[in-house]
Amino acid sequence: MKMRIFLVTCVVLLCFLGVCQGGNLRKNFYRDSCPQAEDIIQSKTQKHVSANPALPAKLIRMHFHDCFVRGCDASVLLKSTANNTAERDAIPNLTLAGFDVIDDIKSALEDKCPKIVSCADILALAARDAVSVQFNKSMWEVLTGRRDGTVSLSGEALANIPAPFFNFTQLTQSFSSKGLTLHDLVVLSGAHTIGIGHCNLFSNRLYNFTGKGDQDPSLNSTYAEFLKTKCKSQSDTTTTVEMDPGSSTKFDSDYYPNLIQKKGLFQSDAALLTTKESANIAAELVAQNKFFTEFSQSMKKLGAIGVLTGSAGEIRIKCSVVN
Repeated sequence: MKMRIFLVTCVVLLCFLGVCQGGNLRKNFYRDSCPQAEDIIQSKTQKHVSANPALPAKLIRMHFHDCFVRGCDASVLLKSTANNTAERDAIPNLTLAGFDVIDDIKSALEDKCPKIVSCADILALAARDAVSVQFNKSMWEVLTGRRDGTVSLSGEALANIPAPFFNFTQLTQSFSSKGLTLHDLVVLSGAHTIGIGHCNLFSNRLYNFTGKGDQDPSLNSTYAEFLKTKCKSQSDTTTTVEMDPGSSTKFDSDYYPNLIQKKGLFQSDAALLTTKESANIAAELVAQNKFFTEFSQSMKKLGAIGVLTGSAGEIRIKCSVVN
């Protein structure tokens, strides 16, 4: 009996810490309450992607940043108020984009099924559907039933979202705290096959890596020279560079051969080659089918971090404000 109480206490504690993997999510959660929900989300997302090919990278990043703070509860969508600075105004989130897309999808769902579909589910599904446009099929399964959080604090975003300058130890600790493994870390980093990076997030690797005006020795020297033609100084905060040179809107496994050639853009990318185990995982993921299979599994884990279900949280009427 004592052992049983101990185990239950451990589970509750893990959930409190945000490591609980959402066991209450399920397929077709809205089958009865809003049967067209997933079709509406997919259709709206496809239209937005056709107008903006950079959108898949933006939505998958937003989903990732949401799940790493308080779990996947759409807290990243909340706007700051007079009394509170929200996650979206924290430094790691200042370059997030796609809020208007989520708002547009939510508006369509509120017209069809008022107060039924959560913003957290919309974000999880839209991120998947945006990446999937390229393939004309869903690239990973998204279980549904998330509810929306009512708390959003900029300080928590700063404390929880892994930074592009993190080393291997910091990255593994950050992912482990969310119930994600080293394998998940290497796999999910493959999302950097799409999207762009701002110069100021990696230019220290070009101009002042150890504070002595030097270059990061772990960066391919030819690639570094190319980056210097784009990022003229360490203080450049506006210029952007493709994270996957030449195919920043194509979701594929190219990130990994680039990484192995020491062409990972961020310090956090290069860090994946730090240990033999992580480098071996990266080498396996060069094979595209292997990457797609593993990415699907890790995204399902990511989307279940610390979710609110049942009567917890709420279903926001507008994604940017609590009810």
